[in-house]
Amino acid sequence: MKEPVRIGPPPSAVPDLEALMGQVAVGDRDAFTTVYDAVAGPVLGLVRRVLRDPAQSEEVAQEVLVEVWRTAARYRPAKGTVMAWVMTLAHRRAVDRVRSAQAAADREERAALLDRTPAFDEVAEQVETRLEREQVRRCLRTLTELQRESVSLAYYRGLAYREVAELLSVPLGTVKTRLRDGLIRLRDCLGVSA
Repeated sequence: MKEPVRIGPPPSAVPDLEALMGQVAVGDRDAFTTVYDAVAGPVLGLVRRVLRDPAQSEEVAQEVLVEVWRTAARYRPAKGTVMAWVMTLAHRRAVDRVRSAQAAADREERAALLDRTPAFDEVAEQVETRLEREQVRRCLRTLTELQRESVSLAYYRGLAYREVAELLSVPLGTVKTRLRDGLIRLRDCLGVSA
């Protein structure tokens, strides 16, 4: 008959973690070294599964092991094994790190949204523009037909004075006079100071 194959340390080499935690609670560094050797690998593995970032996983695993050293007196054997207690600490710490990172990302996103908010009210801007257009139309109606036609061709169609004169079949000087008089009337109607 063949002997069963055992994977892992021999049974005599498995430390009694519960007894060691009592020694760690009173500051025994050698006992902590033994506890550390037994739990460090599983702690890092669990934290890595939660965080997925190797650098942060190592940092959180280190924080958990420091917490085990500092809070060893809180361990209660009646509530579970040392490994279960340490793994609970590790899982909580890893989840806290994930939540903290998510909260920071949410804050940054909210700050970015505030930066994209326009500095002015678009509706008010549109209303003001429409009111200005209506005022200009009203003031254009106060001009004579010849003045309105000259101003419209020069300023709304973008024609040069000479082109306006040719299109209307009038001398260039007449167009310039009509435009000057029309612009003065518009200025006064719109209430623009010279």
